[in-house]
Amino acid sequence: MTGLVLKLGPRERILINGAVIENGDRRSRLNIVTPNAHILRLKDAIHPEEADTPVRRVCYVTQLVLSGDVDAAEGGGQIARGIAQLSKVLRDDDSSARLRSAAKHLASGQFYQVLKALRGLLPIEAELLGGDQA
Repeated sequence: MTGLVLKLGPRERILINGAVIENGDRRSRLNIVTPNAHILRLKDAIHPEEADTPVRRVCYVTQLVLSGDVDAAEGGGQIARGIAQLSKVLRDDDSSARLRSAAKHLASGQFYQVLKALRGLLPIEAELLGGDQA
């Protein structure tokens, strides 16, 4: 089976095509088989005022695409530019691998995987900025 697999904790909330869905009392697993469904884990969501660093801004645009608030083509261009800019600064092996992964997933329209790869950069960015922003 292809598609996105979400493993949800008890009472975890997700946004699917504009509807907030809350898991029950037990862990569960959902297989999303519909291509291009707009899905965002609410625990992963970055609020607009929190999009205050370069990585967080690219993550925020990615989540807007996932939630359906920004068109995939428009958001994809912004994300690609953000990845290119981040690649000029975050040059260590781990960051480069994550950025390559994000770019690969972006090219195939897998925005959830793009967000997953970019979120891995948050601790690196926080360390570079000298604060605990992750």
